Amino acid sequence: MKKTFKEQLISSLKESINKEIEVNIGSASISSHGIEGIDKIIMVASGKGGVGKSTVSVNLALALSQKGLKVSLFDADIYGPSLPIMTGKRGEKPSVVGNRLLPLESFGMHTMSIGNLVDENDAVIWRGPMVHQALEQLLRDTDWPGGDIMIIDMPPGTGDTQLSISQLCELTG
Repeated sequence: MKKTFKEQLISSLKESINKEIEVNIGSASISSHGIEGIDKIIMVASGKGGVGKSTVSVNLALALSQKGLKVSLFDADIYGPSLPIMTGKRGEKPSVVGNRLLPLESFGMHTMSIGNLVDENDAVIWRGPMVHQALEQLLRDTDWPGGDIMIIDMPPGTGDTQLSISQLCELTG
């Protein structure tokens, strides 16, 4: 019997973290926009900071990748990007071919983060439209290789980034 996506996800996570978990997958029909070549987009979010969103995002992406899925991982935290450190790509810059960014490869996944474009000692003081434009450019102007799943690691809260992602992506869950 073929497992559903939710059953596969729970199984992969249980193996990775060795604990009982609860997974809620909702469907969202937020916009007509998608990311070309990506079958499913999963957002890891919470209204509170410091609860492990980035840790869950990276471990979920790794577990799915180890199951043979082609996974991309996008860090949507403009103000406090952590994926460059967590994926071992701190200080590395993505290449540019034509006018498109090439995502960095780490542990069999393709990753993109503002943390790989802006020096970690520089403050990012963008709001509203600037955040939206930065997120849109990172999503749309990156030459994602396509694949089964993109995991989006969100910042805490319900602000500009959450609104922008909900406008830019057709989320699976």
